[in-house]
Amino acid sequence: MKGVQKIQAEIVQALQGAGLYFFSVPNEAAGRSAVAQMQLISMGLRSGCSDLVVLTPPTVIFLEVKTPDGKQSENQKKFQRKVESMGYRYEIVRSVEDAMAVIEK
Repeated sequence: MKGVQKIQAEIVQALQGAGLYFFSVPNEAAGRSAVAQMQLISMGLRSGCSDLVVLTPPTVIFLEVKTPDGKQSENQKKFQRKVESMGYRYEIVRSVEDAMAVIEK
């Protein structure tokens, strides 16, 4: 498992352990082939979407998982601006500790 995938899997395990309701957005699936990518886009996949979406009533938190030196793409920055303009939280997390601190905030 690669760095960011390992971090995300650890975060998922912690979210499950905390009994939180969340889901992932399979952005990495878009890179398989041009045909698969077009099919996913036609089904609603959007470039730049956060990796995890956590439902914490009364709000929703969008988590973008990055390695310690990972940077957002331009599409991720656009997605962040859109989410925040709608009043939702968007956070970049680089570890389980980051993610849980965001949830507890």
